[in-house]
Amino acid sequence: MRLAIAGSSGRMGRMLIEAALHSDDLQIAAALDRPDSPELGRDCADFLGRKTGIAIVADTAAIAQAQVLIDFTRPEASLAHLAVCARTGVAAVIGTTGFDAAGKAALAAAAERTAIVHAPNMSLGVQALMRLVELGARLMAEGYDIEIIEAHHRDKVDAPSGTALQLGEVAARARGQSLDQCAVFERHGNIGPRPPGSIGFAAVRGGDIIGDHTVLFAGTGERLEITHRSSSRQAYAQGALRAARFLAGRSKGLYSMQDVLAP
Repeated sequence: MRLAIAGSSGRMGRMLIEAALHSDDLQIAAALDRPDSPELGRDCADFLGRKTGIAIVADTAAIAQAQVLIDFTRPEASLAHLAVCARTGVAAVIGTTGFDAAGKAALAAAAERTAIVHAPNMSLGVQALMRLVELGARLMAEGYDIEIIEAHHRDKVDAPSGTALQLGEVAARARGQSLDQCAVFERHGNIGPRPPGSIGFAAVRGGDIIGDHTVLFAGTGERLEITHRSSSRQAYAQGALRAARFLAGRSKGLYSMQDVLAP
């Protein structure tokens, strides 16, 4: 399978390139980066001391050389790349977070023309966390408050993280709620008692934290904490490659990592 990697000079892009080069069934066909990247023109595997013959480019037309695009960039870049995918029939794995309502609508529209896996977190551990949170929210639907605490590196621009929001959506849905109606994102000053049924979020930004997520169920006399901590982006990269393989033979549709991992 031929891959196009977007954001090739970034930390996640490099992890994806390294993982793809160590696979037996995947080949890098194109490597993209932003137009002002100092890495343009360099071999995409220079950071590994290897030569692939694939130079990093800014021209999105290069996506058409691949069968699947893997994109962990920014919403505006991902949407530009998806427009090419929709036009050329290239499938896409999108790990980008921070899409607004219009961006999500554009992503769904692209999925009517090509196959897309979109997930804010592609690690197997986080997918297991989602299922545990769903179970916990159902079992502790009454008398327990839910707080979602996430921590990431200082350069992450969106908050709460896409993973935290998805965890909130899973918990709210399991309780028969809409996250839009019960989420609490800010607390400051004399805010009064906690609204019943609310789901609170807290975001930590600092250092080089790759990604930590905790879902806290706090009741009377006890609390349950379910935590996932990432020590490397390797899990994200392997999940993305698994998602790319899942898209083989699919012509259109919007899929999640739960779909990818389904038996």
